[in-house]
Parts: sequence; structure tokens; C-alpha cells
Amino acid sequence: MKLLLALLQTMSVFLVVAYIYSKSPAFKSLATISIRRRNKFYLYLFFSAISMMGTYLGLPVHDALANTRAIGPVLAGIIGGPVLGIAVGFTGGLHRYFFGGFTALSCGLSTTVEGLIGGIVHLVLTRKNKSSRIFDPTTAFLTTIFAEAVQMGIILAVSRPFEDALRLVEAIALPMIITSSAGAALFMSMIRDRRNLYESAAATFSTKALRIAERTLNILAKGFGRETACEMATIIHEETGVGAVAITDTEKVLAWVGCGSDHHEPGSLIASALTRKAIAENNVIFADGINERYSCTLSEECMLNSVLVVPLTLDNDVIGTIKLYETRDKPFLNMNKSLGEGIAAVLSNQLLLYGYEQQKSLLTMAELKLIQAQVNPHFLFNSLNTIISIIRQDADRARELLIHLSNFFRKNLKRSGNLSTLEEELDHVSSYLKIEKARFEDRLTIEMDIDPSLLGLKLPTFTLQPLMENAIKHGISNMLEPGRARIHVWRDKDFAYIEIEDNAGIYNENNGKDGLGIRIVDKRIKFLMGNSFGTSVSCIPNEMTRVTVKVPAGGAPAS
Repeated sequence: MKLLLALLQTMSVFLVVAYIYSKSPAFKSLATISIRRRNKFYLYLFFSAISMMGTYLGLPVHDALANTRAIGPVLAGIIGGPVLGIAVGFTGGLHRYFFGGFTALSCGLSTTVEGLIGGIVHLVLTRKNKSSRIFDPTTAFLTTIFAEAVQMGIILAVSRPFEDALRLVEAIALPMIITSSAGAALFMSMIRDRRNLYESAAATFSTKALRIAERTLNILAKGFGRETACEMATIIHEETGVGAVAITDTEKVLAWVGCGSDHHEPGSLIASALTRKAIAENNVIFADGINERYSCTLSEECMLNSVLVVPLTLDNDVIGTIKLYETRDKPFLNMNKSLGEGIAAVLSNQLLLYGYEQQKSLLTMAELKLIQAQVNPHFLFNSLNTIISIIRQDADRARELLIHLSNFFRKNLKRSGNLSTLEEELDHVSSYLKIEKARFEDRLTIEMDIDPSLLGLKLPTFTLQPLMENAIKHGISNMLEPGRARIHVWRDKDFAYIEIEDNAGIYNENNGKDGLGIRIVDKRIKFLMGNSFGTSVSCIPNEMTRVTVKVPAGGAPAS
């Protein structure tokens, strides 16, 4: 008990040191998202000093020292990773070795191992996406308990005579495990609280984001283009104070304000792979300047080193990006990262102020593209070739196919309304399928399973044909074995479902041609019926592709 109380007294010294450290400018190295190499060196010096201090403050017990030296290497490993943990552990262990005693070697070795254990914990948490637990006092507490238990095992395994080692471990094990683990937890708690205080400044992004929203409201009402992007970039740069702000559309730089504006010119094509990735994946991309750096491809003298790329979206479609940059000598703070993401969210929402007009324009363009897609020259060419080959053998069948072809194109031209019934859609697609069936002969089988009660279901015009064309043109036509296409329409409570299924299973969502008709149908349904309706695609490679259309059982509202 006396030893435990004495070690608790020495541990209080560490807590004072932790408090002083958390108040010093050096603590800023722990307040950034990623710890830079230079800052890791400062942490090495600090935690090495903690480890050596633990040895100096140790209490003599049976020709050895009872101490809290483990706090330094364990915390260094948890915070900075294996390299930092081992470096601090080796330094502290080497220092302990020169103090002598029959446990000099075992204590020097175990101190290094304790740093490694902390580093392994860091790696495990990082790889499991649990980095937030790195600064958790519970993590420090449990890790130090394990590390100190390992130290006791090393003392028993290495120190001789064994009887003396055993007597020592019996005397110091419990006091050292309790004080070191409690000290590490309290130490980490101070670091975490101070770090949270730094990060709480990120809450100010709400105020700044609202101020930015207020200043950009009238600008965005004019649309999203080069002129408005320049005004927005200037406002964001003023409010955030980052090194540079850029705004792009999906192809070009629209505006650049701040560092690097001498060679990053508005109007130039997007050169950054990070920006292209953010647009393609509709994901926030962050290069912190340490684990991943932003490398300017336009100038070797560019000072920009880190970047946050946040997509700007309109109804889940990426229309551009907002990019916040920092220079090499300035770390990217959590506050600016949160602020950048918040700004993009606010501006994306503001884009909805004029998005409805754009949506109407998009709908009109989509309908025109869809109608143009139906009058496909290749389809007409293939159909005529099929009829020519049949006319020599079966004139009546050729005449029937010409009637279906005429019916198909006549309905393409006459169906100018926005809505049609399921029955009309089936009649239209039936003409298409008759021609394709004649073209593929026994290589194509058509199956239909239609709920008769849904024949009056109102749908956007040209809903079925592009989906069936996609199944045949981009699926079954590429098969060597016989193909099968199936249309299944059924009701489930308040919803109606339409399935277009083929047995090719070669749908590629990244292929723009494969998905064009599906995307247009999906957008038209969402626009008329709401975002909870539309299309979904499932594919089992080389077995099945199924496009499912979900609509209200009552159909689309009259327009």
C-alpha cells in the first residue's frame, strides 16, 4: 500500500506536466487532423522526456525501480503509431538500462515493447476506421494495463536470479499496473479534452456558413456559372481564411481566388486527379498534406500542399466542386474541413432555389433525347435488313413486320403527351419486340406476366421501350446462347412494380450507353411522382439483369 501511494504521488507530477503541455503552443501538433513528421519529432522529444522522468522519479525496491515510465512509450505509440512508440520506448529503455541493477536489461527491453504495443493499438484502430478512439482514456487505460503486464512477464523471463525477479514482481506488479494505467488514462483525458476544445472551434463553421449563405443568396439566384463562381469563391476565401478557394463545374475551373491564382486560370480544364475523382464518385476527397499530398501539375513552385474537394450537387447529380486549399507551412485544421463540407451543403441547397426551372428544362431535354433514341437509325437499318431477308421466303410475315415497324414509328411520332397508360406502353413495346423477335428468331424468347388490373396505370410516356431496348441491345444481342426477356407487372399494396429482366447479366452501370435510357426513365418518374419512386437495377454477372420500376399503384398524377 505504501508503494502504491508513493507511486500515485509521483504520478501527480506527470499530470501537472500534461496540463502545462496542453496549454503550450506545442500542443497544436495534436490538434490537427493528421500529425506531421516534424510534429512527430516534437512528440518524440516530449514523450521520451516523460519516460525518462518516470525513471528518475522511480522508487527503489529490491535493487530495482518501481516507476511509471510506461506512460511515455504507450501514449506515444497510441497517438503516433508504431515508429513513434518504438522510438520513445527505445530511448526510455536505453536510459533505464544505464541506471543499472539486475533488471536493467529486462526493463530496457520491456520499455521498447510497451511502445510497440501502443503502436499496434494505433494501427488496429486506424485500420478499423475507429481513429476517434485513439484519444479515448479507456484505450490508454486498457493498453497500459496490458503493456505493464507484459513488462512483468519480461522481467520474470530475462532477469536473474529468478527468485529475486519473482520477489520483485510480487512487490511492484499491482502498484505499477494501477498507477501507470490510471496515469495514462488521466494524461490522455487531459489531451483529449484540450484537443476537443481546439476542435470545438469547428462549431463556428455554422455561423460562418450561414453568413456565407446570406452573402451568396442573391448570387446563386442568377445561376451557377463563371461569373457567379468568382463572386462565391471570393466570399468563401474571405470568410474561411484558407490559402486558396476554387470552384469548378464538371469539366473546367470556373474561379480561383488566393494562392496559386497566377497559374490556375479560370476556364482551364480540371487538371487535378483528386477533383476528377470527387466528381466521378460524388464523394468528399481530402488530401491532408501528410498521408496524401496535393501535387500541383501546373507549377513546381506552387505552395499548395493540402486540399479539400467537396462536390456541389443538384438533386444528387454533381454539377461542380468547391475546393479549399492550404499551403505547405499551414496544417489543414478540422475547423476548415468541417466548414468546407458545410459550405458545400449550404450552397447545394441554395441551388434548389432555381433548380426547379432547370429540372423542367432537363425533363424536356430528356424527353427529346428519349424520343430521338427510339428513332435509332441502327434499329431501322437492322429492321429493314431483317424484313428484306424474310420477304423472299414469307411475304405475309414480311408484310406483318412492316406493319409493326410502321406502327412503332407512327406511335413514336404521335405520342407527344407526357403520360400514357400501361396498356399503351405494352402495345408500343410489342411492335418493337415483334421486329426484334424476327431478327433473332429462336435466339430470343419473350415472356410477359401482366396484372390486368394495372393496364390503366398512368406512366410517363416511353417508360417501357427504352428499358426493353437496353435489355436486348446491350444484353441479349451480345450472347451466343439463346436469350430470354421478361416483362412482369404486379401490385403490392399501394405500389405497382414493373420488371424488365434478361438472362444476359452483362449490365455495366459505368457504361453511359447501357444506362442512358434507365437514367432518363428514372429522372422522369422521380420528377412526376417523387424521389421515393423510380428505377433500380440488380445484376448477377452472366446470369441475369433486372430493372425494377416502382410507381404508385394509382399511377402518375395528371399533368
